[in-house]
Amino acid sequence: MLQFSIWKKSLVWGLCALGILLALPNGFYTRVENHNDALESVAKGEVVTPEMQAAVDGWPAWMPNDLVNLGLDLRGGAHLLAEVKVEEVYAARLDGMWPDIRDGLRKQRDVVGTVLRQDGAPDELRIRISKPDQIEAAVAAVRELARPVVSLTGVGSTDIEVRGENGQIIVTMSAAEKIATDDRTMRQSLEIIRRRVDEVGTREPTIQRQGDKRILIQVPGLGSADELKGLIGTTAKLTFHAVLRETSDKNAAPGARNILVPDLHAADRYYILERSPVVTGEDLVDAQPSFDQNGQPAVSFRFNPTGGRKFGQYTADNIGSPFAIVLDNKVISAPVIQSHIAGGSGIITGNFTVEGSTELAVLLRAGALPAGMDFLEERTIGPELGQDSIDAGKVATIVAFSAVLIFMILSYGLFGVFANIALIINVAMLFALLSVIGATLTLPGIAGIVLTIGMAVDANVLIFERIREELKTSKGPARAIELGYEKAISAIVDANVTTLIAAVILFVMGSGPVRGFSITLGLGIVTSVFTAIWVTRLMISTWFHWRRPRTIEV
Repeated sequence: MLQFSIWKKSLVWGLCALGILLALPNGFYTRVENHNDALESVAKGEVVTPEMQAAVDGWPAWMPNDLVNLGLDLRGGAHLLAEVKVEEVYAARLDGMWPDIRDGLRKQRDVVGTVLRQDGAPDELRIRISKPDQIEAAVAAVRELARPVVSLTGVGSTDIEVRGENGQIIVTMSAAEKIATDDRTMRQSLEIIRRRVDEVGTREPTIQRQGDKRILIQVPGLGSADELKGLIGTTAKLTFHAVLRETSDKNAAPGARNILVPDLHAADRYYILERSPVVTGEDLVDAQPSFDQNGQPAVSFRFNPTGGRKFGQYTADNIGSPFAIVLDNKVISAPVIQSHIAGGSGIITGNFTVEGSTELAVLLRAGALPAGMDFLEERTIGPELGQDSIDAGKVATIVAFSAVLIFMILSYGLFGVFANIALIINVAMLFALLSVIGATLTLPGIAGIVLTIGMAVDANVLIFERIREELKTSKGPARAIELGYEKAISAIVDANVTTLIAAVILFVMGSGPVRGFSITLGLGIVTSVFTAIWVTRLMISTWFHWRRPRTIEV
């Protein structure tokens, strides 16, 4: 147990040196953070200012620059708990199905007669035909348009349910499709929120789904919860509608299946549009700030193949007619279609500023939220409170660290010094792992580190106490040390494996702060076992072969 080959010694000391090197940037946190921010700005092509260049030069390029990210409770920032109104998506889905159902029934006009859409509840689509005696044939025709539910739980189900009632066809979404739609809505909301938060450039936001309809959003470094709400709540819902007529009467009756929409730039101008859009922003794949033919700021956009086909077909069939571009229920532009627009791309003009066109392009790229949200909880944590948390965490860690160091020296003498050196290396390796994986450190995470410090010496205590027992049986120092490590390893492994299992369960089942605690605890167990079994044993082995003591005191 006291014999180490050259490669083993090199491997152990090499891992220790690597851990210390990777953990070192956290000792110069502000300098390295400014260095990383400056490098990111340079990579984006921003103009390099003297301050930015000084920040780049503030940390050597050959040194590691990965940092442990600070969580909301340490850095300060905004916290929101939002509930997504998934029910709003049902009406939009049914509204989107209407053109296909209408066209499908019109192909059988000789059988079912004329087709008219009727007003109904938001979660149903009502259609009246002029030949009510053929309602069963019409229902069968609509059922043929049903599609399979795309989800694991909806295998074998279709997306719509169709029935005839009082001469009307009633179309509703099936239960399986509602479940699948809810899941897609939540996933889409999570992704869009993540994109919008990432556009701001904040560090390590926490965006997690909680339950069936709720989303937790925590953004460190953001000024206030209101700022975060403004960022997330901006829908940027873009739609393209056929224009029926223009009016100055804000109380004008739009008629059935039409809508009255105000002009964004003129307070006395309104447009009556068809309710069902020709194309929506969901078909957008890219949007970039640009300039129109007059050199004015604009936004160029590009559709996916489906949206491009719809857009191209409509412009080909409606040359000479106005076409409204609606953003968040306001017409930003209503140009006349001059020619067939093929290729699925175009440009949005509307008296933009450069900043306005850039902001609109960002929001369009991020996409529109599929449904509205109610904010159930909002908090703003100031940077001063975060600094207080950091200071409190430092005090707790230093007190725990110092108490353990003193106890080990008083209890085990020179062997306690070896354990303390291993403990310092252990903490450095723990911070190195946290930095490399990009973990976010929170107050519970600091608690995990403090617990790790206490547990780190537990393995050494078991070993040293076992060596004491072997020395009492009159065995020589070398044999006592060997037996001490040999007989204590099983207890050390058992104790740490059970704790590691608990940490894994906390990580899998928990969220937010609980996960932060489990990560530091789990990584701390790994580094503790390594330093206790290998690092302290290597130091004791090196000391023993150098001094060759006849007796030892533990």
